[in-house]
Amino acid sequence: MAAESRRDLTPSYATAGELVDALHCKKISAIELTDHVIARIAALDGRLNAVVVRDFDRARDAARRADTAIARGERKPLLGIPIVVKESFDVAGLPTTWGVPAFKNWMPPEDAVAIARLKAAGAIVLGKTNVPLLLGEWQSYNEVYGTTNNPWDLSRSPGGSSGGSSAAMAAGFGPLSFGSDIGGSLRVPAHYCGIYAHKPTLGVVPLRGHGVPGTFARENGLSVVGPMARTAADLALALDVTAGPDGMQVGIAYRLDLPPPRHNDLRSFRVLVVDHHPLLPTAASVRTALDALAQRLAKAGVKVGRESALLPDHAQAARLFMRLLMAGLSERWPPAQYEQARAAAAAVKADDNSLAAERARGAGLSHRDWALADVARIKLRQQWHELFREWDLVLCPPMATPAFPHDHSTPLSARRIDIDGKDYPYFDQMVWPEIATTPGLPATAAPIGFSESGLPIGVQIVGPYLEDRTPLAFAALLEREFGGFKPPPGYS
Repeated sequence: MAAESRRDLTPSYATAGELVDALHCKKISAIELTDHVIARIAALDGRLNAVVVRDFDRARDAARRADTAIARGERKPLLGIPIVVKESFDVAGLPTTWGVPAFKNWMPPEDAVAIARLKAAGAIVLGKTNVPLLLGEWQSYNEVYGTTNNPWDLSRSPGGSSGGSSAAMAAGFGPLSFGSDIGGSLRVPAHYCGIYAHKPTLGVVPLRGHGVPGTFARENGLSVVGPMARTAADLALALDVTAGPDGMQVGIAYRLDLPPPRHNDLRSFRVLVVDHHPLLPTAASVRTALDALAQRLAKAGVKVGRESALLPDHAQAARLFMRLLMAGLSERWPPAQYEQARAAAAAVKADDNSLAAERARGAGLSHRDWALADVARIKLRQQWHELFREWDLVLCPPMATPAFPHDHSTPLSARRIDIDGKDYPYFDQMVWPEIATTPGLPATAAPIGFSESGLPIGVQIVGPYLEDRTPLAFAALLEREFGGFKPPPGYS
């Protein structure tokens, strides 16, 4: 290979698509690319602690096999591309702990469905990225692997529960990762680290192989798994190779056929901008960034609205989400913990409408009450369906603030979040991620600016049910028109 052709490629921040082209054109080999990313992790991850499970020897072997395949003319969407994946995914030969010390040596017998599909597309798994205990919050620390830091400010959270992946993407540790989301665990880390992430429509990517060790990962009506990257095009590429029914289940008879985006040019989109929530303030820095985006879109000819009578009641939806979330989480609790939760739920005052009260009620939900909540969720999805007849997308914050300082205080229920100088309950932050989670809608997180202190700020692009390609296409158009990911200082 000529030295000149090597200088044309900057692999640390190249996209997956660019790297696939470079591999096919012999500008770089898969083993060279893999060694480059491994060296970058070795040099830079000491300050971040993002890639906590490393599989470098097997990755090098896979890279050599990829080079052989490329040499004989084989073509796959991700052939020879090194990636990292969230620790909570099963990868045969690597431990899966979910941050729980008791699972430190638990080895899954096979890859999760999403990981198997990434590998089948040619991706090379370098290792796994850090998570919070049981994926339970928006920081990424645990007793097994320690704390992951945000590359934009080491004193702050990179997000959770896919925080190790967001830090890795921002630091240039490969072009792609894969994470999961129930309370914003893809979208929040993307927002905090200035990258892209896509929460697919509920059920579009199979969950099998993404569950607490020793349990079966079932569809619970809220959880999804999806891609993280530094460009919208790479999100779409990763979704293409992972989406579709689980072949062990309904995939025997059913196939997925996601519709194309509603529009291919920015001016044709109709977007509704929502920056206020009835249950929690939004930081001025986040509102300012979203407002600036709305103004740029309007100038570009996009139809931009600020209110609609068709919008669901966000307060009711947030309370519904809390009930469903806690009901879903409680299924894995031991009997004694569940009985305590039922007792606590019974003690909640009937007129207490706080989100903390709804969390308590959900933890002790009877099957009848869960069924009623599920009916409410179906009605909520119908409301969104009506809204998307008039609008193509809803733009809103992924979270109320930029990345916040590490806070490992206990109990978690006593933590607070500072929003413009005033404290609010820590878990009330779920109100913005909930907007897409409860009705099972697709949502793409994309970087749109920075706070006065230089922290990334993103937007959550919520799309119609099963129309994942619409928010992905819009994110790509935003990127092309206004710019996208920028490397953190010291990592370019």
